[in-house]
Amino acid sequence: MLGFLIRRLPFWVREPLLIVIGSVLGIRILYLAVQEHERLAAGLGVVFLVFTAVRVHSVVQALRARRNTDPAASTDGVAVDAAAALRSEAGPHTDPAVSADGVAVDAAAGLRSEAGHQPRPQYGSGPRPVTATARKEPNAWAQGVAAVAVFGAIAAALFLLPRVMPSDDSASRPASCSSGEHEELPRAYQAEPGAVTGQELCEALNRPDLAQLLGTPGETATAASGSDNTAPLSGGRVAQPEAEVRFDTYTVKISATYDELSVAQYVKLKETVGEKDIKTVQVLGRPGAFSSDHTLKLTIDLSGDGSAAPVDQGPLARTLSVALDRTDRGGSYDITVWSESGALPDDAVLRDIAEKILPTIPERSA
Repeated sequence: MLGFLIRRLPFWVREPLLIVIGSVLGIRILYLAVQEHERLAAGLGVVFLVFTAVRVHSVVQALRARRNTDPAASTDGVAVDAAAALRSEAGPHTDPAVSADGVAVDAAAGLRSEAGHQPRPQYGSGPRPVTATARKEPNAWAQGVAAVAVFGAIAAALFLLPRVMPSDDSASRPASCSSGEHEELPRAYQAEPGAVTGQELCEALNRPDLAQLLGTPGETATAASGSDNTAPLSGGRVAQPEAEVRFDTYTVKISATYDELSVAQYVKLKETVGEKDIKTVQVLGRPGAFSSDHTLKLTIDLSGDGSAAPVDQGPLARTLSVALDRTDRGGSYDITVWSESGALPDDAVLRDIAEKILPTIPERSA
């Protein structure tokens, strides 16, 4: 249906329209192909540009042909109009076969001779030829420029509209930390006035440049959450808030544990149990340590036969533990990264994340 409507348009409207559409689509597809490194899309963009070049060639040929035929057409039109005027001037009492036609033919011949730069023959009698004004046809250049301007404006509006109008596609926007109703904190948080909340950890972790710090700058966060958890201790429970931000490649988790176990004691404990993949480091002037451990995978068996274990070993995760303060009196921030594929970033990536995030975590007053 669209092709039928386009074929019904005049030549000087249809061809500029096809040129504008082909050039806009070709350039746009080539731009996206270069950004995404897609060869098929690049080939499609080249096809659109070749199609546009063919249309431009046809318009140029039509303009040249029109320019070459305009003088002759204009002269013939003047001759015919002059002949018609002389027939009406001869009147009803003149022999139509001799007077009017003869004069008209002579006038037409004179106009054609004058257009060819030859001497005009003189006539002894008869009315003088009447010079008629040729009808002015639409200018081809004006039609082409007007069509290009109109459809260029339409193409520009369609191209800029998604950038000006707010997008309704929530999938393209990064996930944000949930900000629901504030729930009452557990009693363990009241015993530790300096403890932060899961919401505060989530806002500190869900940075706009987190994907770039992970080495995947083209990704956006698909999920972000925080929770006010607690951890068991011999004397009761301690505050252990945590937050998690998930990407397509990596998942990052940060937690804060407010116990009396220092990072130095944690390193000795790991070495005692035979942990070999542990490395000490200084982060923002605080003691820190790298360690590795497997995550846990929870399996829900809906069949009811009990053949699958409810908890299984998940992919390997890398954790950087940093003391809450420079004196390492107890407690730590733990930043953990893992992926479903089992790939892990370098330890330098975890350290960069810690140096960016830890200074932004607020301290709650007593």
